[in-house]
Amino acid sequence: MSNPRVWLVTGASSGFGRLMSELVLSKGDIAVATARKPETLDDLKIKYSPSKLLVLKLDVTHAQEIKDAFTGIQETFGRLDVVFNNAGYSTMGEVEATPEHVARTMFDTNFWGATNVSAEAVRFFREENRPAGGRLIVNSSEVGVHGLAGCGFYSATKHALEGVTSALAQELDPEWNIKITLVEPGTFRTEILAKLGEGYSHPAYTKPSLLSNVNRAALPDEKLMKQADTSKGVQKIYDLSLLPNPPLRLPLGKDAVAMVRGEAKSILEDAAKYESWSEGLDFDA
Repeated sequence: MSNPRVWLVTGASSGFGRLMSELVLSKGDIAVATARKPETLDDLKIKYSPSKLLVLKLDVTHAQEIKDAFTGIQETFGRLDVVFNNAGYSTMGEVEATPEHVARTMFDTNFWGATNVSAEAVRFFREENRPAGGRLIVNSSEVGVHGLAGCGFYSATKHALEGVTSALAQELDPEWNIKITLVEPGTFRTEILAKLGEGYSHPAYTKPSLLSNVNRAALPDEKLMKQADTSKGVQKIYDLSLLPNPPLRLPLGKDAVAMVRGEAKSILEDAAKYESWSEGLDFDA
C-alpha cells in the first residue's frame, strides 16, 4: 500500500501488542501504541519520531480513557485504519477457586474493555474516516471456542467477547466498509503465559490427573506444551489486515486449529445424536 496506515494497538506494553507495534513501525506504518503504563514504551519513543509513533495511556477499564485515545488519534492523524484490540490478561484457577472480584476484574478488561474499544472503533471508522471504513482485529483466544479447565473465567471472558463481536459484525451496514476478525491464538510464548501458574487453587482439586492441574503444570512449560513463535503469529495477523475479504474468525496456531475442529466435531455429533428430541416441539395446529 502506498500510504502508511494508522494503527491503534491496545495492550502494547508486552506480548502480542508490543510485537505488533514494533512490526507496524518496521513496515513504515504509523502506530498509536497504548498501555496502562506508557513508560514501558519509552524505548520505542526514542527510536521513532512523533509522526510515526504516538504513545498514549490507556486502561481499557476506563471508558473515558478509551474515548480520549480515539480523540487523540483524530486530532493527531485525522484518520485510523486498523485497530488491534488486544489488551487483556488471564489468571489460572478452578471455577470454585477463583475469587469473584478477580473474575469480575477480568471481565472488566477482557470483555467490557475490549467491547468498548470495538464500539468506539466502529464509530470512528464510520463517522470520522473519509471515506468511511477500517479494520477491527479483536484478539480472542482458542479458549473462546473451547473452555480450558483451570481457566474457566478467562475462557468465559473470551466466549463473551466472541459472542458480542460476532453479533457486532452482523449488525454493520456493508456500506460502512468495516471489516472485523476475531483472532483465536493457541499457545504462543509470551510473558503472560509464563505467569499463568501464579493463580488460585482449590483444596478439593488436588489429584494431579485432574485437567486443571495438568494444564496448570503444562501451560507455562514449553517442554510440556509446545509453544508457537509470537513474532511469527503477529506477522500472520498483520497479513490478515491486508486481506480484502478477511474471515470473521482466524484460529492461529496448530493447537488452535485442532481445538476448533474438535469442538465443531463434538457439537455436530451431539446435534445429530439428539436431533430427534427437537421433533414434535411445535405448537399443535
